[in-house]
Amino acid sequence: MEVKTSLLDNMIGVGDMVLLEPLTEDSFLENLRKRFDHNEIYTYIGSVVISVNPYRSLPIYSPEKVEEYRNRNFYELSPHIYALADEAYRSLRDQDKDQCILITGESGAGKTEASKLVMSYVAAVCGKGQEVNKVKEQLLQSNPVLEAFGNAKTVRNDNSSRFGKYMDIEFDFKGDPLGGVISNYLLEKSRVVKQPRGERNFHIFYQLLSGASDDTLKKLKLDRDFSKYNYLSLDSAVVNGLDDATSFRTVKNAMQIVGFMEDEVQSVLELVAAVLKLGNIEFKPESRLNGTDESRVKDKNDLKEMCELLGIEQTVLERAFSYRTVEAKVEKVSTTLNVAQAYYARDALAKNLYSRLFSWLVTRINESIKAQTKTRHKVMGVLDIYGFEIFEDNSFEQFIINYCNEKLQQIFIELTLREEQEEYVREGIEWTNIEYFNNAIICDLIENNQNGIMAMLDEECLRPGTVTDETFLDKLNTVCAEHQHFESRLSKNSKFLNDHSLPHSCFRIQHYAGKVLYCVEGFVDKNNDLLYRDLSQAMYKASHSLIKLLFPEGNPAKVNLKRPPTAGFQFKASVGTLMRNLQTKNPNYIRCIKPNDKKAAHIFTESLVCHQVNYLGLMENVRVRRAGYAFRQAYEPCLERYKMLCKRTWPHWRAPAREGVEVLMADLQVPTEEFSYGRSKIFIRNPRTLFFLEERRRQCLEDLATLIQKIYRGWKCRTHFLLLKKSQIVIAAWYRRYAQQKKYHKIKSATTIVQSYTRGWQARKLLRELKHQKRCEEAATTIAAYWHGTQARMELRRLKQEVRNKHAVTVIWAYWQGTKARRELRRLKEEARRKHAVAVIWACWQGLKVRREYRKFFRANAGKKIYNFTIQRIMQKYFFGLKKTLPSMSPIDKNWPARPYRFLDGAHTELKRLFHLWRCKKYRSQFTEEKKAVYEEKLEASELFKDKKSLYPSSVSQPFKGDYLEISKNPKYQKLNSSVEEKVLLADVVNKINRANGKGATRILLLTKKNVVLADQKTGQVKASVALPDLTSVSVSTQNDGFFALKLKEGSASAVKGDFLLSSEHLIETITKLHHIGSTASDDGEQLNVDITDEFLVQFKQDKVCVKFIQGAPKNGNGVSCKRKNNRLLEVSVPASA
Repeated sequence: MEVKTSLLDNMIGVGDMVLLEPLTEDSFLENLRKRFDHNEIYTYIGSVVISVNPYRSLPIYSPEKVEEYRNRNFYELSPHIYALADEAYRSLRDQDKDQCILITGESGAGKTEASKLVMSYVAAVCGKGQEVNKVKEQLLQSNPVLEAFGNAKTVRNDNSSRFGKYMDIEFDFKGDPLGGVISNYLLEKSRVVKQPRGERNFHIFYQLLSGASDDTLKKLKLDRDFSKYNYLSLDSAVVNGLDDATSFRTVKNAMQIVGFMEDEVQSVLELVAAVLKLGNIEFKPESRLNGTDESRVKDKNDLKEMCELLGIEQTVLERAFSYRTVEAKVEKVSTTLNVAQAYYARDALAKNLYSRLFSWLVTRINESIKAQTKTRHKVMGVLDIYGFEIFEDNSFEQFIINYCNEKLQQIFIELTLREEQEEYVREGIEWTNIEYFNNAIICDLIENNQNGIMAMLDEECLRPGTVTDETFLDKLNTVCAEHQHFESRLSKNSKFLNDHSLPHSCFRIQHYAGKVLYCVEGFVDKNNDLLYRDLSQAMYKASHSLIKLLFPEGNPAKVNLKRPPTAGFQFKASVGTLMRNLQTKNPNYIRCIKPNDKKAAHIFTESLVCHQVNYLGLMENVRVRRAGYAFRQAYEPCLERYKMLCKRTWPHWRAPAREGVEVLMADLQVPTEEFSYGRSKIFIRNPRTLFFLEERRRQCLEDLATLIQKIYRGWKCRTHFLLLKKSQIVIAAWYRRYAQQKKYHKIKSATTIVQSYTRGWQARKLLRELKHQKRCEEAATTIAAYWHGTQARMELRRLKQEVRNKHAVTVIWAYWQGTKARRELRRLKEEARRKHAVAVIWACWQGLKVRREYRKFFRANAGKKIYNFTIQRIMQKYFFGLKKTLPSMSPIDKNWPARPYRFLDGAHTELKRLFHLWRCKKYRSQFTEEKKAVYEEKLEASELFKDKKSLYPSSVSQPFKGDYLEISKNPKYQKLNSSVEEKVLLADVVNKINRANGKGATRILLLTKKNVVLADQKTGQVKASVALPDLTSVSVSTQNDGFFALKLKEGSASAVKGDFLLSSEHLIETITKLHHIGSTASDDGEQLNVDITDEFLVQFKQDKVCVKFIQGAPKNGNGVSCKRKNNRLLEVSVPASA
């Protein structure tokens, strides 16, 4: 059973300031202090969350806490930022309402951490999945990048955001994040060139010098020593608790996750290094002949290194620091800059360079995290912006920051009242107008287009003649003198003209949060924010690709003589856009408060907190909320919480909840003017009534607890007694069973022993009888055996005597026959010897006669004839042997018989060569023209891919078929075949890769002598046709995959939609045929380039996407997989070959 809880349970102080009684500034602060001392840093004002920075880690952000606040009512648990985040997320997901979360407070109050907590909670409770997790990770990792470039250490905060940030997180209909869009406001770019004492420049400068490798610093021409750079303050270069080296690695990893390419990261670091180098450029005066001063660069080493980083000619930038060109419609005037103007130009360039780099970073992050689908999205906006600022010295920055807070306060009051009014109308309760301070008059004083302060400042900046801060103040004294919220020494609202708290060079505005004194010094220059055109044009001439994007106005072909808009005008326009955006969304507010200036835990400075409570308008907020009804609650939870106070509603109420609440309130005799009944809620006017109900409930709960304890103890004792009784019965029954079993086993054992003795006696008696019977049978058998043996031996002796008699006769006859045969043999041998002797003697006589006749001829030519005869016989024997041992007719068979004699070595080698040529000729004569073309293509494939692509060895044994679809025979493709005029040389099924998600769409690839055609596999409709002369190159990887990219000529008709990224199972054959036919189809005879690399660029419409091949394990049984990493990277994972 789920335990019902409430904001009012175990409450420390008052969890909702609306219920605070009495409502005074002292009671408000005391309640905040009491909750802060007990680690309760969150407090409500209705639906607004007050967050007090604890300056330490608290165990209230664990995954268990996330689950505790997930899908719970806003007032169901104790106040927490998770409750507001959950309420906003559920309203967006379930009610289809766009949300915005406005986080305000001064520096060090914890705004940035609050925005991180909101985003981390939403990321934890929304859906899961690979793509969703990737989007969430990119949204979360955008924070470290922006913090590094937009945050700095100040006297109030070690990680102070020096810019305003508004992020729109886009969700689909399920509530899963799709992407986001970030808007930045008013980066404090003056910090780049100068920091107050005790503060640092932006984090990225220190992180780069501390965390980059020596090789990286060498490439950027930097040194780790902070003291070598004029733009870096040294008194606070090292901050306790901040590890710049680790943060630098975190930032680089975050940029990689967000989607920055390696060359983009390097370009950003080069610009950061250029800003540091720019601060080291110093100038010296030099007199000219006409008596004017001219500035010159003192040491040109830093200028040279900066120009090398950005790819700018040194002389161009050096001239831009010494001269200024002013262009009119018909003439151009060049003037020299003195040293002060040169330093101003240098600092203006540094501020503009860093500010534009920051804006580019925001734009680049938006490209990566933006939603890919074009359907309608639900949006949750998170605004993290400066709070109201009142310093000892307030200048132009504080003026526009406080203007922005005035607008936020105005929209806050309007939306809060509108929300109250809508709820009253929805519940059917009469709406009464609430008196409150409307700060629209202050906003009008600042932003009025005719006589507003910003309009007059712009007018002063744009008018000709001498313009100073004093002339601007004079104009204010003239136009705004009678305004009730404006004060100066010369205005009518100034009580004392000699009031020393209001200097002559200042004016005072009475904001909703209090009076603020502004010094006009620097207002005009900061509003102008001029960058000389010579510097812009010098930057545009840089070879660095990013610099050209940051300074488009430097393009000589697009010279604009109009004055650029002022900083105040730009900020006013962006604030107007922000206000219009917020008015379309349901607002949720987080007010951040800094408890002390020491950045220490457990310290609550009452005066500081009181100051923040005033300028955040928290008391005003409580009064607006309490002007009507202080507390409201749905009937069901109200009845569930207080039903024990009435006997008629306890313990169960079966009728509708509203009737139960009416019965309850009537029984408690609560005055009718203290509450009202809405359609679904009860509205309580005074907090005292609620506390009365809570006190009665507490007393009733104590009585119920006593009753529950009494009933429980009685039940426990009865249960214990029944258990004892049951145990005694069970034990007695088990004992009686045991005794009977023991007696039974004893009787059974005795009976078994008697039975065993009886059976043994019977068995022994039977054994004796059987043994006697067996001995009688064995005796008879033995006698019979002896008798039969005697008879058999007698018969055997008789038979042996007969055999001996027959054998003697046979032996005598055999001896006689042998004697006769030997006598005949001796006779025949003697006769043969006599005949042989006669033949031998005759042969010798004939030989002697022949030798005597031919002796004279034989002696002259015998040696040569014998030698020739011998050689002839050896050659004959060699050729006959070679005939029998010839190798096979295969041209690849390298076997050959061994030579028998050394003098045949040359002939043996020549015969081997001739035989090989002869069998190759015989082999070639068998080829048809088609087979010969196939082997030529195989040879061309070997030249293209051998030892270059891992897929090639497996394709050698596969014949090149060409038409794998039999397109001319298949009736399914009859229409497609008729639409192609030329002969189809290759027809195969390929996958066309989609750059959005890396998935493939099946297509038919047709290759003819003039075109490459892609058609739909199902319908046969031609999707694309590319003329072969329009192909510039083909790109493939070195790995065992079938991906290839067809790259088209820029400007050709085929290149309208960009290049094609395809995947084929017959990659080697496809690319070989393309290469062969493309070379013949080219007009100039150039061959088609085949690029084999693991990383190449593919043009998709206007964007270039990098296709990167990596080795990885197969996933889900699949081989090659392709997925989108970001907008500019497709990653192809190829399993490692065995």
